[in-house]
Amino acid sequence: MDLTTIHLVRHGEVDNPQGILYGRKPGFHLTELGRQMAQGLGETFSNGHDVRLVVTSPLERAIETGTPTAIAFGLPVEHDIRLIEADNYFEGLAVNRNRMMLAHPKFWSWYKNPFEPSWGEPYTEIVARMSAVISESIDLARGGEAVLVSHQLPIWTMRRFVEQKFLAHDPRKRECSLASVTSLTFADKQLIAWKYWEPVADLMRRAQDMVPGTSEAEVKKPQ
Repeated sequence: MDLTTIHLVRHGEVDNPQGILYGRKPGFHLTELGRQMAQGLGETFSNGHDVRLVVTSPLERAIETGTPTAIAFGLPVEHDIRLIEADNYFEGLAVNRNRMMLAHPKFWSWYKNPFEPSWGEPYTEIVARMSAVISESIDLARGGEAVLVSHQLPIWTMRRFVEQKFLAHDPRKRECSLASVTSLTFADKQLIAWKYWEPVADLMRRAQDMVPGTSEAEVKKPQ
């Protein structure tokens, strides 16, 4: 029986001084602190782990987070669209200037079904795509470990699924910090254990995680 561990890694801190809900928009890179987080992840995984596969979301912040780990193991960084951030109608709004804009009546129709949710990609679709890439990664890294770099909402939705909890949730209560790791261990393809851990927690405390919830908007404030 092969034991395989799939590490779902959230990207590091993003350079986003305008506080935009960037979602799937390209062009958002890690800050210097975010690059330190990525390096710390690579150092952590290179110490006693058997990483055989590194796959990231195609967005820059995820690729930059996974690259030091891939380098540490002499692996290519593979990209998979199924690890991308959840689609979201609020993408592009600069909410750090005025959070109350989300309560504007023009957005009310988007809130009609928070259990789906009606403002973006359905939770069930997130689970389907994340499950598919996890299943394929088990085959490719069988008997070892794989690092999959994604985003807060897809990772947290997958964790809710494996815990057999309702997928709808309070975004303020997500346990999925910047550069955190949610590790799923499988015997063949049967999930037997999982854990959440923060390898670079000391760095994460210095980050500006401005907008948890409907989309990510980690902000490095201008000095």
